[in-house]
Amino acid sequence: MPDVTMEAATGPLQGVKVLDLSRVLAGPWATQILGDLGADVVKIEQPGQGDDTRRWGPPFLQDGSRDSAYYLCANRNKRSVALNMADPRGAEMIRHIARDADIVVENFKVGGLRKYGLDYESLAKENSKLIYCSITGFGQSGPYKERGGYDFLIQGMSGLMSVTGRADGEPGAGPLKVGIPVSDLFAGLYAAISILAALHHARATGQGQHIDCALLDTQVALLANQASNYLNGSKLPCRLGNEHPNTVPYQDFVTADGTEILVALGNDRQFRAFCALLGRAELGEDSRFADNASRNANRKLLQAELGGAICRWQPDQLLTAMDAQGLPGGKVNTIPQILADQQIIERGLVRTLCRSDGTKVQVLGFPEIFSRTPANYRHAPPRMGADTLQVLSEYGLDEAQINELLAVGVAAKGL
Repeated sequence: MPDVTMEAATGPLQGVKVLDLSRVLAGPWATQILGDLGADVVKIEQPGQGDDTRRWGPPFLQDGSRDSAYYLCANRNKRSVALNMADPRGAEMIRHIARDADIVVENFKVGGLRKYGLDYESLAKENSKLIYCSITGFGQSGPYKERGGYDFLIQGMSGLMSVTGRADGEPGAGPLKVGIPVSDLFAGLYAAISILAALHHARATGQGQHIDCALLDTQVALLANQASNYLNGSKLPCRLGNEHPNTVPYQDFVTADGTEILVALGNDRQFRAFCALLGRAELGEDSRFADNASRNANRKLLQAELGGAICRWQPDQLLTAMDAQGLPGGKVNTIPQILADQQIIERGLVRTLCRSDGTKVQVLGFPEIFSRTPANYRHAPPRMGADTLQVLSEYGLDEAQINELLAVGVAAKGL
């Protein structure tokens, strides 16, 4: 039996068929988004090997699969089919699935699927409406195209780490990666956005296309205001810890019990109101701090003045007072704290799914709420090959043909 819940697909992509040839994170993240929105995602995995992230633990599920918690974060709403594409019979079966697919997502090295006849040019000959998204570290062109791309490398090479971490001269100074693999995740998000745009085009014109998605390109594009500061203002971005490069005050401060709170003021009105709340209304009228440009020029002086006032407050007392006046502030939560937060509970972000053997898996759900076609959760992250028999049968193979592929190791079924 496949790993499913009782819920049927109802999302806006209901009826869309996705062939997922990707593994690790960027590709699976994109296809999970499509699956959450109702697409039927068939994930192809190497028999006996599977997605690399199945072994990226501990922690692992304490069941027969021993799948890692990492794998579980990016593979719900998919069906797993174990097929060996290196065997001509396996490659042909994958091509057969691709002939009926709307979308193919892969993250092999440039040209790596050509020898199996699974590249865009080969598949598009038999399915002209096919949307084929290739996710690589550096794209299908350029001097780096043959290199493997990993999130840590991309965070450093893109310039992101040059603006992440404590400022030079401070304790602990130096470049830092972000605490989650943002380059992979952003690439997956951009891939999903691009796929949906291409799907709209295909539905209107009957024309498919190849999407070339590079982790480095994506992360450079997401330098956003930092890159714009340099391109349009000749301002060299640097590490500022928790400070904002443009807006002041927008950082953490220490309160009376040592708790750090976040103060994120976006305009002059908020700044003056905050100063009055602290009992330092004169700071809001001081010409050195009258507008954001002035506060930016005098940020160290202002930080000292604000810090001296904030350190007299208990954190909950100050945050309650800020909230009452509509001033943005908050605590630095741990992951357990935010997952138990009533706001997150009310919004339904944490979901529990059950595999067919009854094993419960908790996942973070799709964050947007649709008024008519909400995301839903039909498949727990599948065991490797859990859906091989079902999918091969759907694509016309009879019991004898399936058993033959199983017997020679071209296909494998789940436990």
